[in-house]
Amino acid sequence: MKITDNKKQLYVLLVTTLSSFLTPFMGSAVNVALPAIAKELSMTALSLSWVAQSYILAAAITLIPLGRLADIYGRRIIFICGALIFTIASSFCIWSPTQLFLIAARTLQGIGGAMIFSSGTAMLISAYPSSERGKILGINITAVYVGLTVGPFIGGLLTQYLGWRYIFLFTVCLGITIFYITIITLEKELPLNKKEGFDLVGSLLYAVALFAIMYGFSQLPLLRAGFLIAIGVFCLIFFVFQQLKSPFPLLDIHLFLNNKVFAFSNLAALINYSATFVISFLLSLYLQNIKLLTPAHTGVILIAAPVVQALISPFAGRLSDRFEPQIISSTGMTITVVGLVLLIFINGSTNINYVLFCLIVLGFGFALFSSPNVNATMSAVENKFYGVASATLGTMRLTGQMFSMGITMLVFAVILGNHPISEANHHLFLKSIQLIFIVLSIICCGGIFASLARGKMHNGNGNK
Repeated sequence: MKITDNKKQLYVLLVTTLSSFLTPFMGSAVNVALPAIAKELSMTALSLSWVAQSYILAAAITLIPLGRLADIYGRRIIFICGALIFTIASSFCIWSPTQLFLIAARTLQGIGGAMIFSSGTAMLISAYPSSERGKILGINITAVYVGLTVGPFIGGLLTQYLGWRYIFLFTVCLGITIFYITIITLEKELPLNKKEGFDLVGSLLYAVALFAIMYGFSQLPLLRAGFLIAIGVFCLIFFVFQQLKSPFPLLDIHLFLNNKVFAFSNLAALINYSATFVISFLLSLYLQNIKLLTPAHTGVILIAAPVVQALISPFAGRLSDRFEPQIISSTGMTITVVGLVLLIFINGSTNINYVLFCLIVLGFGFALFSSPNVNATMSAVENKFYGVASATLGTMRLTGQMFSMGITMLVFAVILGNHPISEANHHLFLKSIQLIFIVLSIICCGGIFASLARGKMHNGNGNK
């Protein structure tokens, strides 16, 4: 039976919304489980950071190449393969006997997640008219925040009563559901750019550049870190020049050079995620190690920000269809700075209600920034660039998350060293997170100006 266009739109919205829920759910649920994982697998603070970092690094390296493949060969097939790989990798995480096996499985998860990221938003944007784009993206981003909301709560309950491995069992079930619905409901699509070639050389240069920079950053303050970062920067510069000459570039550099809205929207996303990603990671460790809360209680606290995000995001998305994303997103970034500054002052005697208030402020800021910024980014390019634009925005998010984790790992390495978080060094842990929040607050201030610099998108009648 042939599926009507309206039903096709709904099915696309369903599978992309479920996938948008899946990955943040897993990430926020795993954050709550980190102390339990560290205890069972004998992990230090630095090695524990790699449970999150390995996923992000793998996804960031592969996201733009996979987005390009989605534009060439079809977004549906890349999305389906991504859901399958993500599900298989999640099953590996369930059986992880050692920390190295878990990190390897998380790396594979990152590749599957990149396939979902690079094609999902592009599929959604292609299915709906531009007049509904902000509303639909608002719904999609709400799913992200719902995942962030229930992740700490469900993750905390599963960790406390069944064990952390059951978090990955939950994601396996959801991944199978997404895979099945996509297979039976969405028809095969005609590739948009099949005559165009895939830039393998550019992909390799990009992968080496990003890996060297990010891994080098995580190795600071060791001497080899500078060498790795220098190699990464050299490869990145070479990659840009190579892309400008390539007949079928992996990433059209002219999108950044000639499209102010696209360039600054991506820069704003990079800064926002650099400044905010580690908040739940740090607060999970703080609440369980300093305030001695259970995983379940910690999960209840951490849902404060995502609840606010889930409630405000659809409204923010609709606003961006009528008013300038530039103003809405910049306001959100400003509120986020306030939330980060408030977190600088937490210590061993801080009241839980203060932490809750900080998370509510941050949730409001995140919501006002995210969906208008995605709307601005995707609306700034033509249909044939949706896959790469979606992947580029995802890369900014993941690169920002890597920088955020990199800053955290650097501070942990300098202040805590290669030691687990214990009662004997609680004062060093508190000193570390206060310094991290100071750095993140400064970074986020720069994001306000990047968001404002993108310029206007609407004409006088409120149309794009």
